[in-house]
Amino acid sequence: MRTRAITGLFFVIVLLSAMFLGQYVFAVFFIVLSICCLDEFYRIIADDAAKPSRPLGLLVGGVLFAAYAALRLDIFTAHYLGLIAPLIASVFITALYKKQEKPFAGIAYTLLGVLYVVLPFASFFTLGIMGGVYDYRLPLGFMLILWSNDTGAYLAGRRLGKHLLFERISPKKTWEGFAGGVLLALVTAMAIAHYFPVIAPWQWITIALIIAIFGTFGDLVESMLKRSQRVKDSGALLPGHGGLLDRFDGLLLAAPIVLAFLHTVLN
Repeated sequence: MRTRAITGLFFVIVLLSAMFLGQYVFAVFFIVLSICCLDEFYRIIADDAAKPSRPLGLLVGGVLFAAYAALRLDIFTAHYLGLIAPLIASVFITALYKKQEKPFAGIAYTLLGVLYVVLPFASFFTLGIMGGVYDYRLPLGFMLILWSNDTGAYLAGRRLGKHLLFERISPKKTWEGFAGGVLLALVTAMAIAHYFPVIAPWQWITIALIIAIFGTFGDLVESMLKRSQRVKDSGALLPGHGGLLDRFDGLLLAAPIVLAFLHTVLN
């Protein structure tokens, strides 16, 4: 428990520092983080029948995210995005030279990883530059709500949990825990709305509901992935916590939907 607490505190400090140190540190940190999570996904999903092209997939994901971030930060123009097309084509071409039972399954795993992991982190990165100028308040508020949802679900589920939420996928999650997560996420959102008036209070509350619902689904989806591949944790990088993907599974489905919501209401 002590190891878990120390690791968690250290990682939170690093994460907050990346947000507070400006747009370039923010971008680089989350590009690296997305690549590490993508690597964990590839290691989990690989099996005897089909293996993703891990080095190539990491290159595609990293270049795609970096090119998008550079474009949004006005480092270069959109013309350079055309360089990504040959990289994606190479995923299909390299499969010709591999002796796999199901080559297209390997191709699908490679590109699915980019879609499942890199796109959500790129969506989260976009929250920081929605107004055209970097502002840490939206991504920080997102993370605080996400952590509150996880904490509320854990505490309520541990003390009050009786009715299982999705026994086939996660035998420990309960409806009581889900309700506790929603409640604490809403309370946190109302507090954030007071200190971070970058958007309206009702929008923070809506974001809290999106994170609570789709963050839970994201957790269940990652549990489904690990259960199907018979692994307990996505990795061992964080002592006491498992892998990075385990810590950010709630972000994977929630971040793109939060971004879509904000784009809709703010435009």
